[in-house]
Amino acid sequence: MGELQSLKQAGRVRGIQAEAERLHEVFTRDYLHQLPQVEAALGCQTSALLRQLKTACDNADQLEEAATQAFEEHPDAPIIRSFPGLAALTGARVLAEIGDDRTRFANAGSLKAYAGSAPVTRASGKSCMVMSRKVKNQRLAAVGYVWAFVSLTRSQGARAHYDRRRAAGDRHVAAQRNLFNRFMGMLFHCLQNGHPYDEAIAFPQPARGLTTAAA
Repeated sequence: MGELQSLKQAGRVRGIQAEAERLHEVFTRDYLHQLPQVEAALGCQTSALLRQLKTACDNADQLEEAATQAFEEHPDAPIIRSFPGLAALTGARVLAEIGDDRTRFANAGSLKAYAGSAPVTRASGKSCMVMSRKVKNQRLAAVGYVWAFVSLTRSQGARAHYDRRRAAGDRHVAAQRNLFNRFMGMLFHCLQNGHPYDEAIAFPQPARGLTTAAA
């Protein structure tokens, strides 16, 4: 019943009752049995494993609470949290990886290179290749993927930017990396100037008059 309640709280509706009935039938079905002593030993082992799992879950919850509290107390937290797609833990990860030393990165390009969001261009003779950056902060790059993905449902501008990249031929990962790259530039600017994220500035909409004239 606890799992059923968790699914309902998470917004899952379809198929919950049918799945609960199926699992109930599976776990109450009569199967081949071991000797009573063996079954008792296996039961003790399973109970011990479940207690270990519960302890691990409790520890994870405590770490989440501590990380969230420490992040919220930092003066940069309001600026970082103002970005669509960033929550307490993802914001804390971003802050932990880039730090709060404003002189650490000379410009937005340096931060983008550190995060791995900026591509690398290799030119030789008449050939020119643009590739994703391999040498980067892997933890920051990982949270950047989550950040960009979540922002697609939190920001109309981010969604429009992603859709434009996809229409231009980018694959899903490349389009998200491009969006992450743009966010990193915005974050650098906001932290340097002490300004929160502004959707109207980040993704300006074309003026109505210009749109009509172009049509």
